[in-house]
Amino acid sequence: QVQLVESGGGLVQAGGSLSLSCAASGRTFSSYAMGWFRQAPGKERDFVAGIRWSGGSTYYADSVQGRFTISRDNAKNTVYLQMNSLKPEDTAVYYCAASPRPRIATTTGFYDYWGQGTQVTVSS
Repeated sequence: QVQLVESGGGLVQAGGSLSLSCAASGRTFSSYAMGWFRQAPGKERDFVAGIRWSGGSTYYADSVQGRFTISRDNAKNTVYLQMNSLKPEDTAVYYCAASPRPRIATTTGFYDYWGQGTQVTVSS
């Protein structure tokens, strides 16, 4: 069992930066691949970024490649999402998720545990 709690969302102007954190409970955190997803009003929940359990491999959606960075600290049971050069279209509720599978998955069905989400709003 893994419980996830996101933090760090807020309001920022276009071009600004935000850093999200996801704190996990459970002794097996280091064995899970982790992902960040986002969901805008009226839209599906979309993959943003993922990282393997070791942190040695990451993968990004095309829309955030080069602007967002995912990382993890297994000693602190925490995964991070650094978001730079934010755009109004990045506005959404951001969720972190944990997958027991070794590979990074880009679809929600492969993730077993989800946080409650944190709102990110980018003003133009």
